[in-house]
Amino acid sequence: MINSLEAWLRTCIRVVALLSMTTVFCSAQSNDVHQLARDIFKQIIEMKTTESGVGSTPAVEAIAEHMRQGGYSGDEIFVGGPEPRKQNIVVRLHGRDRAAKPILLLAHLDVVEANKEDWSPDIDPFKLTVKDGFYYGRGTQDVKEGAAMLAANMIRWKQEGWMPARDLVLALTADEEGGGANGVDWLLKNHRNLIEAEYCLNTDAGDFDEIDGKPFIVTISSAEKKYVAIALETRNRGGHGSLPRKDNAIYAMAAALDRVAAYQFPIDLNDITREQIKGEAELEKGARATDMKKIAANPKDNGAGARLSEDPRLNALLRTTCVATEIQGGHAENALPQHVKAVFNCRVLPQEDPQSVLAAIKQAVNEPQVQVGWQTIDPQPYPPSPLNPQLLRVIETVVHESYPNVHLMPSMEMGASDGKFLRGAGIPTYGVSGVFIEQSDTRSHGKDERLGIHEFDESVTFYDKLMKTLLK
Repeated sequence: MINSLEAWLRTCIRVVALLSMTTVFCSAQSNDVHQLARDIFKQIIEMKTTESGVGSTPAVEAIAEHMRQGGYSGDEIFVGGPEPRKQNIVVRLHGRDRAAKPILLLAHLDVVEANKEDWSPDIDPFKLTVKDGFYYGRGTQDVKEGAAMLAANMIRWKQEGWMPARDLVLALTADEEGGGANGVDWLLKNHRNLIEAEYCLNTDAGDFDEIDGKPFIVTISSAEKKYVAIALETRNRGGHGSLPRKDNAIYAMAAALDRVAAYQFPIDLNDITREQIKGEAELEKGARATDMKKIAANPKDNGAGARLSEDPRLNALLRTTCVATEIQGGHAENALPQHVKAVFNCRVLPQEDPQSVLAAIKQAVNEPQVQVGWQTIDPQPYPPSPLNPQLLRVIETVVHESYPNVHLMPSMEMGASDGKFLRGAGIPTYGVSGVFIEQSDTRSHGKDERLGIHEFDESVTFYDKLMKTLLK
């Protein structure tokens, strides 16, 4: 009798929790997967899953309930994390061949901070606002749209009774914006068996670009640069401001900064960036197209390299970069400075050893008074994922079914994502966002972040077609 009462109470508590949700859960029998995706999208956008907010856990719990309502149970759903605020969810759709390695689908649930006063007066970053054909809210581009779209499709596939050729695993994770230690990295170190895969499709990388509302280009991210930071420091005995000397710490640092600013890392292409440059060359005209073809064939073509490097994006694609981002020094306006420190943000090509980057900066500085060392260093290598011709052919086929004139190519991310942890663990990872965004309207991490309503709906359809073609 007591056990029955406890079971009844647990059921009541669960029902009350469901009814208290800001968005009513769609019925497990609903055939409208697009409405389900929209409902999940609204629900998780309106959860402040920032570091200063509630963390990822409420979104994880909401999606877990959707999954249970959609038919998943038992060990098909895993919820866990290193701390109560930063939980992750992994959901498995079983396939026909249990011996084959699964395909992993990935998105993260945390978002960067957003202050309402920094956005337009009629838009709250943590309310899903529908306006002029767009969804507005923090995470609409980075990357709650991916989480909602994937979650809705996982439920669709379960309800349809679709059994893919192999297991399909969805991981929605914590802490990507905070470095990833509590998300994918934690899962790899503590529950790797849950996300072990032949490869991963990451919705937080790659670009589906529109120009004037028309789909134009699809890039499949197969590599990303590595983030490190280098510190320059100089110290001096200082003294009274009325008695200046030539050995001034600020002047020594200024000279060092000038030398680093003048230094440029050599162009160094890998298989991914070479194919990306070739692909982009086909979309260009005139001298720019010629220079791209030249540099793809010969990275040591100094003339072509210099001209292309005038474009900040191409410059970052072609080489490792280090740029000064912070400086501090001196302790009083009437005293000679005793300590000056500058920090360089470096984005290192995946095939390059960060130690060689540090050595190059030391050589460029060439000043005994200035010490050069690591501010932030991650020793783990994150090699590019090998080009996967079969996967690229399938993506191209599915894209061209709906968008015949879209160009497709591999790419390298200049920023960072959780894909690096998977690549470092030997799981090839490919950025396939699935949702078209206007090329000139990237707003992730910024003011009035938004996503087209039509584009979001189409992404749900795209991933359904993609997985059913890939795992038929």
